[in-house]
Amino acid sequence: MRNVINWFEIYTTDFDRAKKFYSTVFNCKLTDVPMKSDRHTQMQYATFLDSEDKSGFNGALVKIEEAKPGMGGTLIYFASEDINEELSRVEAAGGKIIRPKLDTGAFGFIALIADTEGNMIRLRSAL
Repeated sequence: MRNVINWFEIYTTDFDRAKKFYSTVFNCKLTDVPMKSDRHTQMQYATFLDSEDKSGFNGALVKIEEAKPGMGGTLIYFASEDINEELSRVEAAGGKIIRPKLDTGAFGFIALIADTEGNMIRLRSAL
């Protein structure tokens, strides 16, 4: 059975601040993608890529007039080798730890954080 999730978007109000937060917490590079539109709305887009061959879960940070960030929307889980590593960088990157590391038994560990844009995301690791 194929995985039906193939892309996600995290909305931002301060695009550069959000890029800095995610690249710092997850120690990853985001790639700016120029977007062409027939509309007058400015759109900024930067992608997360799961691997060099672009397989797996992929998504983007997005700044667009029609969509605003915030708590209570879709919850995205970010995979982690050791959840303590990402948690140690959250507050220094301008985010907030909402629920610290929680042992979920056979499902590993989870934590709930807020990014600099007010979006809530979940971390999940085996450690």
